[in-house]
Amino acid sequence: MSGSLLDAGAVIGCPHGGRVTAATTPSGGVRIEGAAVATAAHTYVVTGCPHTQDGVHKPCVSVRWTADGTGVTVAGVPVLLDTSAAQCFTAAFVPQGPPVVQAAQRKVTVR
Repeated sequence: MSGSLLDAGAVIGCPHGGRVTAATTPSGGVRIEGAAVATAAHTYVVTGCPHTQDGVHKPCVSVRWTADGTGVTVAGVPVLLDTSAAQCFTAAFVPQGPPVVQAAQRKVTVR
C-alpha cells in the first residue's frame, strides 16, 4: 500500500466533522520537519463530533488504525499513512465510519 506519511500535524476529522488528535505523542524521536511521525501504537481521540442518531447524541470518541503491510516502522511499530485503514467509534465501541484525512505530510511517501 502506498500513501503519504501522517505526522502529528496532519489534519484529520471524523466523518461527522469532529477533530481527530493523538492522545499520546506519536514517536517522539522520529520527526519530519519538526512534526512527530504517527504510528499505529498511539491512541487517537475525537473531539467535537456532533453526530446524533434518532435525536440522541452519539459522538465519535476514538479512532482505531489498522497497521499497513508497508514494512515501514518506527521502533518496530508500523507508521500511519493517509491511506491506512481506520474506523471511528462511539464510547460504546459502535463503528461510525472511517476518519477523513484532510491534510498529510507530502514530503515523504511510501510505495
